[in-house]
Amino acid sequence: MDQGWAMTGAGRAGEPGEQWFDPADERLGWDGVCGFERNGGTVLPLRAPAERIATALSGDLIRFAALPAGVRFAVRTDAARLLLDLEAEAGGAPLDVLADGVLVDRRRPGSGRTRLDVALPGTPADIEVWLPHLSRTRLAAVGLRGHRLLEPVVRTGPRWTAYGSSLTHAMFPHGPSESWTALLARRNGWRLRNLGFIGQAYLDQPVARIVRDTPAELITLEIGTNAYIGSAFTARSWAPAVCGFVETIRDGHPDTPIAVISALPSTKREHAVNAAGLTLALIRDLTGTAVRMLQRLGDRRLHLVDGRDVLPLAETDRLYADGLHPTAAGEHRLAGLVEPYLLPLLAA
Repeated sequence: MDQGWAMTGAGRAGEPGEQWFDPADERLGWDGVCGFERNGGTVLPLRAPAERIATALSGDLIRFAALPAGVRFAVRTDAARLLLDLEAEAGGAPLDVLADGVLVDRRRPGSGRTRLDVALPGTPADIEVWLPHLSRTRLAAVGLRGHRLLEPVVRTGPRWTAYGSSLTHAMFPHGPSESWTALLARRNGWRLRNLGFIGQAYLDQPVARIVRDTPAELITLEIGTNAYIGSAFTARSWAPAVCGFVETIRDGHPDTPIAVISALPSTKREHAVNAAGLTLALIRDLTGTAVRMLQRLGDRRLHLVDGRDVLPLAETDRLYADGLHPTAAGEHRLAGLVEPYLLPLLAA
């Protein structure tokens, strides 16, 4: 590989006791991805098909969809060191490395080409790497040093597709493994596919088709906040757009539980009228109207989770960092608040 990067390949040896892997090697056990894009000797993990996202004709959606929120890989190994050759954009988000679910390293790669050398326990453990959720990250090679054991991690938990805004994507967690969606997935053994897009939860039909075509045992749709902030819908257009989005997804998931999470409260937005004549409270009410209409038409696996029930308005100032997004501690609190609404859906 050029510019001093280690040569990758299907398990080629590097320095003595060192072995390098192509980032897309099946032994690395990727999750939260739909595929990979190769360019210039690097691999970009994709959480949504680029060609499908492109049809939304939104540069912002294309850009934010390339950020690896919820993207991670895992191997079972007794290696003493993990080596990552990568290229990350500036963004400030760290990369997390966990051993048997316990954080062993968290660091910000910085922008440009970087090699990270991470100390591992050196005893058999499931090693999981969560990529920086706010920085587009390309991997050139993954290396292990001092190992005798190397096995793919077998993932057997229910698959969870989580669609939404920056609240689902996550803005201020301690690290990518500590967003509210990641926390819920980790402690319940769910296989998270994060389809949260910063400022872009506009019920785009290309995204609805992505969710429709993604295997899942649970689907959550966190919606309403972006519609209010962007003044993208009127009282006439929002509810039918919700119905159409859900029904497109339902075409591919006739029996999968779908939870529509209406907008979480925001003190300054609850009753402030936007440019389209809507308040956040009214968008939340219209979301409920749409869900109840589909339920009356026979959708018994569709569930409404009212944002006001999840998060009382009085608690928002303690949970939010900026009036809208949870603090790092707030991500943990939000995971605990949402969990009781989702657990029964998988048990049913």
